[in-house]
Amino acid sequence: MDKLSFLEVIAAIAVFVSLLLAVFLLTVQTERKLENRLFAAFLIINAIDISGIFMHLFVDSYNLKAFKISAYLLVMPLFYLYVNAVCYSDFTLKRKHLLHLIPFIVANLILVPRLYLAEGAAKEDFFTTMWHSPEMFFYQLIGELQFFFYIVGVFMILKKYKKIYLENYTNPNTLLYKWLFQLTIIFLFIHVCIIFKNIIRYTAYNDLFIWLHILAGTSFLLAACWFILKALNYPELFRRIDSTLQPTKDFAETLETENKTDETKSFQIEQLKKFMVEKEPFLEPSLTIQELADQVNIPVRELSVLINHHLNQHFFDFVNEYRVKKAMTILKDPTKKGYTVLEILYEVGFNSKSSFHTSFKKYTNQTPTAFRNS
Repeated sequence: MDKLSFLEVIAAIAVFVSLLLAVFLLTVQTERKLENRLFAAFLIINAIDISGIFMHLFVDSYNLKAFKISAYLLVMPLFYLYVNAVCYSDFTLKRKHLLHLIPFIVANLILVPRLYLAEGAAKEDFFTTMWHSPEMFFYQLIGELQFFFYIVGVFMILKKYKKIYLENYTNPNTLLYKWLFQLTIIFLFIHVCIIFKNIIRYTAYNDLFIWLHILAGTSFLLAACWFILKALNYPELFRRIDSTLQPTKDFAETLETENKTDETKSFQIEQLKKFMVEKEPFLEPSLTIQELADQVNIPVRELSVLINHHLNQHFFDFVNEYRVKKAMTILKDPTKKGYTVLEILYEVGFNSKSSFHTSFKKYTNQTPTAFRNS
């Protein structure tokens, strides 16, 4: 099998896996229909783009081939909207999101005179030398600018998501953040391969051009298979935040200028610490800053500033510190030697072994077992 045939096989498998996963996402019964549909659309557009590798075996329409090329400009807008839908529980599609279609529309409009409206030999001649035409140089420029804009936007969303989650929730679903971050890195790698491929296109290194094609196609195929494995292993992967939540630094200065004296803040901090020790609200695994604010009778924004600004801790770390201290007390108690580490972590409010070990080692520089033995 030569390299071109191998590339066509890889592309066909990638298209099949992508469409199969898209069908699953569109038909599976779930409350998260919007993000499933967006990701299904993302996979379908990618499948259409990859199908160009073997499309010549079935289709001779130049218009369809050109439309397939321009469809790539829908990939990153769909991924960007998907990340928003996954991260924010109140995200909905609105009319303003139609603006994301502008690059796709512009790319097709510039192809109208010399391709879509051309006939016969003129259309064939243009398509033969299309990648050296001013239209395609402009298309590639639009594509690279668009990709840069959206990839930066995705990283900003993930950064904000992680910050808000750490400031407002305990035991946050960092699996979601890691998965989306890894997914973004994979697509960034694939796009870098595409950039090099497009550069090599204008050189005499045809073999390298084909190998970069194979690398990009294989990477996408592996990414699609990886997503299927994630969906099977973590069916309840997502936990989202409200988009109206803000990082503490965005409102801390405003609250600091209000009538809150240092004595008042010190009193609230002591009140909070006393409440944490006596009432032990941290034993609730899904405790949020809103729930704690209601219990301690401090406005949630003031509580957020007290913890994240004055105590210089994320809410996540603040609560887990009390959980670790409680676990240390149990581990030192000779009457509770029969308790396993797993039983203790659940008793003090953790709901995963990894987060317990990470937090415990952060505060003690020891694993729970090593601490008990010492």
